Amino acid sequence: MTFKTKVTLLFFSMAAAGLVVLNAAIFYFVSQFNFEDFFKRLEARVNISAELRVSPDERSAVTKEVRNKYLEKLEDEKDYLIKLEPDGSLPETKPLQLPDVFFNAILKNNRARHVEDNRFYCGGLFKKGNEKYIVIVGASDPYGYKEIEELRKILIIGFIISLALVYVIAQLFSYYTINPLRNMIKGVRNITANNLHMRLEEKKGKDEISELTQTFNNMLIRLETAFETQNNFVSNASHELRTPLTIITSETELLLARKDLPEAARLSATNILNEAEKLKHILTSLLGLAQTGFDGKKQNWQKIRIDELLWQVIDHAKKIAPESQIQVNAEQMPEDENRLYTEGNVNLLQLALSNIVLNACKYSNYAEVSISITERNNWISVTVADKGIGIPAGEQQFIFDPFFRASNTNKFEGYGIGLPLTLNIIRLHKGSIGISSEENMGTEIQIMLPRAR
Repeated sequence: MTFKTKVTLLFFSMAAAGLVVLNAAIFYFVSQFNFEDFFKRLEARVNISAELRVSPDERSAVTKEVRNKYLEKLEDEKDYLIKLEPDGSLPETKPLQLPDVFFNAILKNNRARHVEDNRFYCGGLFKKGNEKYIVIVGASDPYGYKEIEELRKILIIGFIISLALVYVIAQLFSYYTINPLRNMIKGVRNITANNLHMRLEEKKGKDEISELTQTFNNMLIRLETAFETQNNFVSNASHELRTPLTIITSETELLLARKDLPEAARLSATNILNEAEKLKHILTSLLGLAQTGFDGKKQNWQKIRIDELLWQVIDHAKKIAPESQIQVNAEQMPEDENRLYTEGNVNLLQLALSNIVLNACKYSNYAEVSISITERNNWISVTVADKGIGIPAGEQQFIFDPFFRASNTNKFEGYGIGLPLTLNIIRLHKGSIGISSEENMGTEIQIMLPRAR
């Protein structure tokens, strides 16, 4: 889910919740006002009915005439008179059946209200001498309920329309809110190892977006400085370190060419030459490791057919180790050769695959090594499997760390640089490496590379 969608949903949810609360409040207060108004009208009728039936006098006739002439007759309006017992209790028989709570409230508070199935009741307690009476007026309010139902429909329709408007507003809100971030993403995507000098456009202001832009630009300055420093080191180290190594190697070879060289001196010179060659190899690997670790330039980037590259790797491996036994399993190889192409630097990929294949041969004591190629979902998979010494389970997570060597590799020559270099090369080609190994059973390494389109 994108951040824009999250903002839209958050805004929409909050606005929808607000609309629900607002509509509920409107419906509640209008309903309460409607009921309160109707109860007040009933209470007025209770007072009039009590004056006419409990304490009639010479004004009662006028009151009755005014009520009949000017007072609106409510729907199904009826009044009831209940005479209480001398002790103030209710009689056993009552003219209407209502809950005892209603009658008890009248006796306690002199007034009470009750609603039952859209019929409203209002009652009051009145005295005449030593006698007490309860006057109750009941009526229906169909018009009030009709108004409430109409209000409910209006609120529901308004709520639906408001939700549609809120969604449109949420989309616009999220678009203009995320637009600065979207522009930042476009700018960041254009910045690579080749153009670290580029910067994001800084806008005036002290908001979070401006602060984020400034922070990112400051980070780019530090990255550019670090990359330049590393680039200068890689460029200069190749010349500055190789030259004295070449001199040491040449002088040692000249020394070994002398026939009058004592045996002890010859042995020392041979050791010096071997160590110099090792140092040269380590230096070459380190420079390659550093270069592939930061250089994102697509130098000599071209389409490469993986199966042809593998045959070159196998030929190279057999030249280095003639005793190697390498078998290629072509059963799962796609018939369409166009599905075997990837894009990259052929020399770097050859170096990466050679490291994997040579390691498989070396650590299996040059037993049979199997290589297979498959293609699925636009990914080319190269699997190299051996039946060698394997890698201890607790050490497999460290095999791509520079200079790390497994505890069971003491009998084998190596520097712990080949696999880290291979990983950097594969990552440079937007691929990945997976490993499955069991000690004393063998190792299987799978290289995934994107297929060229």
